[in-house]
Amino acid sequence: MSAPSTEKTYRFIQLFYFFAFFAFGSLFPLLSVYLEEEKGLNHTQIGLVIAALPLVTIFIQPVWGMLSDVTRRPKRLLMIASVVASALGFFYPVLELFPALLLGIIVIALFQSGIVPLSDSLSLNFVQKHHKEYGNIRLWGAVGFAVAVFVLGRVTEASGSLDWIFTFFSSGLLLALVALFQFPKRADHVSTSFRQGLGVLIKRKAFLLFLVSNFLVFGPVLANNYYFGTFILSVGGTLSGVGVAFLLAAGSEAPFMKFAQQVINRMGVLRVLMFSSAVSGSRWLLYFFEPSSEVVYATTIVQGISVGLYIPAALILVRELAPDNVRATAVGLYSAVGNGIGNAFFTFIGGVLIDVWSVTGMYGFFSVMTFTGMLLVLVVMRWTNQPVKGAV
Repeated sequence: MSAPSTEKTYRFIQLFYFFAFFAFGSLFPLLSVYLEEEKGLNHTQIGLVIAALPLVTIFIQPVWGMLSDVTRRPKRLLMIASVVASALGFFYPVLELFPALLLGIIVIALFQSGIVPLSDSLSLNFVQKHHKEYGNIRLWGAVGFAVAVFVLGRVTEASGSLDWIFTFFSSGLLLALVALFQFPKRADHVSTSFRQGLGVLIKRKAFLLFLVSNFLVFGPVLANNYYFGTFILSVGGTLSGVGVAFLLAAGSEAPFMKFAQQVINRMGVLRVLMFSSAVSGSRWLLYFFEPSSEVVYATTIVQGISVGLYIPAALILVRELAPDNVRATAVGLYSAVGNGIGNAFFTFIGGVLIDVWSVTGMYGFFSVMTFTGMLLVLVVMRWTNQPVKGAV
C-alpha cells in the first residue's frame, strides 16, 4: 500500500470511529432516561434492559470473531452488523411493554456487539503494519461520542421527545458505512484456538488478577455512561446539561488518548493504571456526597484521565502479560470481562441500588469497588516486579 493510500485509509478509519461512537453516544447515555420517562419503567427494569447489552456482548462477540476467522471477511461482517443494528434502531421506539423493550434491545445488541471487536481487529492490524498509533484512531471515537451527547441533549430538550436518540443512533451507523468502503479488508489470522489460548492464560496469575481488577475498575466506568444522565437530573441539571456534561467528559478523553503512549512510556503502564483507577474511584466517591451540579460539571473532565489513559494502558498490559501466540485470546477475554461481565453486573446492580437506595448510593458502591480493583493492580505490580512498558 502506497504512502498516500495508507494515509487515506488511516483518515477513513478515524472517520468510521467518529460516526460509530457518535451512534453509541446518541443512544447509551440517555437510554435510561428514555426508558424511565418515555416508557415508564422502574430502575430495576431499566437495569435489566441496559444490562442486556453487555450480557449479549459476552456471548455474541466470540461468535463474530469465529465468523471472521472462518469467512476471512471481517469488513463484510462489519457492514452487515452496522446495517442491521441501524435498521433495528429505527424500529425500537414503537415498542411499549417491558418484555418487548427487553427483547428489542437484545436483538439490537446481537448486531451492535460485533461493531467494536471487528473494527478494532482491522484497525489494530492496520496500525501495527503501518507503524501508526491506535490511540490516534480511538480518540476520534471519544470525539464522536462527546459531540453526539451534546447534540442530543439540545435536540431532545428542544423537541420534548427522547425518541430522537434512536434516530441519531441509526443515522450515525449509516454514516459510518461510508467510511467502511476504505477500510482494510483483512485482519490477522488467528492460528491458536480459543481453547488452547485459554489453557495457557489461566496459568498466568498476574493476567487473571488483572482481569478481576479490570472488572472492578472499568465496570463502573461503563455503567456510569448509562446512569450519569439520571444523576445529572437528580442534582438539578437539565437534558441540555446532560449533553454539556458528556461533551466535557467524553471530549476530555481525546487529548489524553492522543498522548497516552508518551505518558505510558514515561511512567510505566502499571503506574498509569494505578493513577487512572484512583481518579475514577475519587470521582465516584465525590458523587456519593451529592455535590452541586456545578461541581459535577467541573469534575467531568477528569474522565479524560480515568478513561483516556486507562483504555490504552489496559490494552498494552494485556498484550504484555500474554504470550505472543495467545494475545488475540487475551484481548478477547479482557474485553469480555470488562466490557461484558463488568458492564452487565454494575449496570444491573446500579439500577437496583438506585431503586432501593439512591443514585448517590450507587456511586458510593462504585467507589469501593474501584479502590479494591486499584489494590489488585498493586499486587500485579509486585508480581511482575517492574512497571510494564509497551506499545500498541
